[in-house]
Amino acid sequence: MTSLGLAAQPLPIGATAPELSALDQNGKSVSFSDLYAKGITLVYFYPKADTPGCTAEACSLRDSYATLHDRHGKAIQILGVSRDTPESQKKFQQKYQLPFTLISDQNGNVAKAFGVTLIPIVGLTSRQSFLVEDGKIVWSSLNAQTSGAATEVQKALLALHTSKE
Repeated sequence: MTSLGLAAQPLPIGATAPELSALDQNGKSVSFSDLYAKGITLVYFYPKADTPGCTAEACSLRDSYATLHDRHGKAIQILGVSRDTPESQKKFQQKYQLPFTLISDQNGNVAKAFGVTLIPIVGLTSRQSFLVEDGKIVWSSLNAQTSGAATEVQKALLALHTSKE
C-alpha cells in the first residue's frame, strides 16, 4: 500500500482483528484489543476530519450513539480513524460533540493493519468500516456511507443478532 492509492486487501470476515495501539484525540495511547474485550467494536476509517462527508458520517454515528447496541443490549465501542493529528481530531470531536474515540493514524499503521485502501494521489484513508466481535472481523463495508453510516451499522448489527439466534 502506498500513498499513491494502490489497492490494499481489506481484512475478510472471520479474520483476526489487528491488536495494535494508536494515539487518540487526547494524545493518549489506545489499545484496540482492550476495546475489543469490552464488546462489539466499530472501527471506521474516514479521509479527513471536519470535511463535509466525514462530518456527516461522524454526526450520523453521534446521533444514533445511544441506540447502537449489541445483541446483549450493550453499547458498541466506536473508533473513528483518520490520518489527522491528535489536535485535529480533538477539535473535530469537540466541534461536533462526538461521544466516541477518534484515532490519529498519521503514519498509516492502523489503516495498513486493516487493509484499508488509500485515496489516490492524496494518500488519505478511504471510507471503510469494520465490526469486531470476540477479536474477529464480523462485518465490513468497503464503501461506507456518510449520512447513512449509523443506519448501515445498525442493519449489520441486526443481521448479526439474527444469525446468532
